[in-house]
Amino acid sequence: MAASAMAASSISALGGRLATTTAAGAATSSVAQAAPLRSVGATAAALGVKGSSLYGKCLPNASQNGVSQRASSTARKAAVVKAEIGDSLEEFLAKATSDKSLARLLVCMGEAMRTIAFKVRTASCGATACINTFGDEQLAVDMLANKLLFEALQYSHVCKYACSEEEPELLDMGGPAEGGFSVAFDPLDGSSIVDTNFTVGTIFGVWPGDKLTNVTGRDQVASAMGIYGPRTTYVIAVKGFPGTHEFLLLDEGKWQHVKETTEINEGKLFSPGNLRATFDNPEYEKLINYYVNNKYTLRYTGGMVPDVNQIIVKEKGIFTNVISPTTKAKLRLLFEVAPLGLLIENAGGYSSDGKQSVLDRVVVNTDDRTQVAYGSKEEIIRFEETLYGSSRLKAELAAATV
Repeated sequence: MAASAMAASSISALGGRLATTTAAGAATSSVAQAAPLRSVGATAAALGVKGSSLYGKCLPNASQNGVSQRASSTARKAAVVKAEIGDSLEEFLAKATSDKSLARLLVCMGEAMRTIAFKVRTASCGATACINTFGDEQLAVDMLANKLLFEALQYSHVCKYACSEEEPELLDMGGPAEGGFSVAFDPLDGSSIVDTNFTVGTIFGVWPGDKLTNVTGRDQVASAMGIYGPRTTYVIAVKGFPGTHEFLLLDEGKWQHVKETTEINEGKLFSPGNLRATFDNPEYEKLINYYVNNKYTLRYTGGMVPDVNQIIVKEKGIFTNVISPTTKAKLRLLFEVAPLGLLIENAGGYSSDGKQSVLDRVVVNTDDRTQVAYGSKEEIIRFEETLYGSSRLKAELAAATV
């Protein structure tokens, strides 16, 4: 099926229900295939918002966005409202944020990701004739996911600007600059391994207002990833609200809160990306040898979403992607590294580019790239000390105890 035809079919499905070919009385099919796709307008109604058209036309008197300060461990402990396992996405968001515009945006993105989950299982993953502006070959399913997410943001009516790895130039989504948001996303991270049936996912970060450059990851008000594997999950971090939260897509098409992660512990689990860098980066080779010699368990898929997600789910481990003189940085700060950084740090973990938390790096251009490590406290300290001889995280923690 042509990508345009698939996109039209997918967008239509977002407003109604996904047709199935399952015979009457057959066993329940896969979660994404069986799930009826509710309109975002209906979903937003649960948040007290009237809706019409594809995603629902939002009321103009939405509450203004308030950007909270950096969440500290003290603030986390002081939080009164607590999300409950079993909550729906809408119930969780009502507790996590008082900003209905932010809640509406996260609901709309969740609706798009339900359709992407289905299309990943059914759409062609053959290469197209297209090359994106970064020089990466695009796949048909990439472009479909890209289109669906832009549609979701447009019809949320609260997004001012958005850009993606496939379309890095800022596009006006029609939402307000004051009280609205700007969103950067990787529509289908790991699309090159779709044909091998490995887990892939969507990554996005939400910034307040109308800027996606000259900002840091710490400026995000929320970030999330959708994971399309044996299960379809939606993992969310909201700035100022404790923990990183996992939602499972149920057979009936609802997102249900199934896990809260507030601490990343020490544990011998490693995911080493870009191992070719060990050829001419002796410090990275030394780090990898440490993991092997100390009998760490290797868990690496080649997909950044599942490899980072396992740290949150297992509550331990480390992910690394390191550069060398002949292997330059590949991961993009705006679309991947910063959003995942908020997910990890909100979960009680740490991140580093070798010198600082990735959340403190300024996004100068949408194509900025960096090396990165995510993991537990001791693993990030080891990463920094092995690669650079000293650890800024260790120094920061020592200073905080004085």
